[in-house]
Amino acid sequence: MTEVHVLDVLLYGDPIGTLTRVGDDRALFAFNDSYIGDAARPTLGLGFKDRFGELITGFPPTQTRMIPFFSNLLPEGRMRSYLAQRASVKPVREFFLLWALGADLPGAVTVGPPGGETWPSNLADDSDGNDSRGESALRFSLAGLQLKFSAVEESRGGLTLPAKGIGGSWIVKLPSLHFAGVPENEFSMMTLARLLGINVPEVRLISVDAIENLPEDIGRLSGQALAVRRFDRTDDGGAVHVEDFAQVFGVYPEDKYKKAGARNIAAVVGAECGEDDIAEFIRRLTFNTLIGNADMHLKNWSLIYPDRRNAALAPAYDFVSTIAYMEDNEAALKFSRTKRFDRYSEDELSHLAAKALLPEKLVLDTVRETVALFYHYWNAEKTNLPLPGNAVKAIEDHLKIIPLAI
Repeated sequence: MTEVHVLDVLLYGDPIGTLTRVGDDRALFAFNDSYIGDAARPTLGLGFKDRFGELITGFPPTQTRMIPFFSNLLPEGRMRSYLAQRASVKPVREFFLLWALGADLPGAVTVGPPGGETWPSNLADDSDGNDSRGESALRFSLAGLQLKFSAVEESRGGLTLPAKGIGGSWIVKLPSLHFAGVPENEFSMMTLARLLGINVPEVRLISVDAIENLPEDIGRLSGQALAVRRFDRTDDGGAVHVEDFAQVFGVYPEDKYKKAGARNIAAVVGAECGEDDIAEFIRRLTFNTLIGNADMHLKNWSLIYPDRRNAALAPAYDFVSTIAYMEDNEAALKFSRTKRFDRYSEDELSHLAAKALLPEKLVLDTVRETVALFYHYWNAEKTNLPLPGNAVKAIEDHLKIIPLAI
């Protein structure tokens, strides 16, 4: 007899749907009738609306993984492997990963078994007979590749990882094992972006030694970590809903560099948000082109729902000058017709504006203003930021190839 497992999907703590595993790792998602019938229902995601703005209620079954919206709530790469190992479940089995990690997901979504159902006893193939499977998993899931954890601020200014991984208003991003000074690089770029008027959450550098309760099994790390205040959490610990653009477009994480481009993101921002957000999008696109960030993929752009129903562009995150580590002449996503940094021109942005139905004057005025502000603050602050000299040189060499920056 096939064993059936059900997970409740909650938004702001209210049940809105279910994920059901029906055997052989096949899973189904369905909205609750009460959510479907609620005319004032909070928005789960733009991808759940059809072209007329009506709620989509039919979803195909999936095998092993969840539909893209839920798959994108889970971490990728080394972080996924690490947390899956702690939960004693294979990284590909997304239903059980959501079961283990669903108490503290990005945004206002939580996932868990109804009535506190215990961790299933039929995962021996995953756990090598470990009867505590699922119990040792850190309970938060922060999407992305980097080792990063949710943390609580202490009264004396330090940060501590919650014992069970639930809660925390900060994200701690640990140093890279492969590239030197990534936290310092991101801190510098986020600081510079704030000076330009970009909406950036609070960031700080903190010694790894000052972070308490780090799991011992992640290996010995030293140096600086980056702490970023979570914009999907309120001061009193409440949740604010967010979704990244891989979720918006129904794209699995491995396709975050394709399937859609900056022009597609711009079209959504233009249709769903106001002119301030359009200008903010163009400001960020230009800034990341100027610093040589070749990793602004779909998951590094997000929407936020301040009133639970209507979308706005979420605060900025993951601004890193990647050319400081590897030479790259292309952005992660096409601007409009090209990915090449050396073709980021007014003509390319006029094409983007036309195709995305954005006001061309607003787009071009924002680009020109951003370039001027960038040079002003870059020249004033480049020696004050915690950037190594090779990173400063990489950015200055890169600026020479961008038509708008010359």
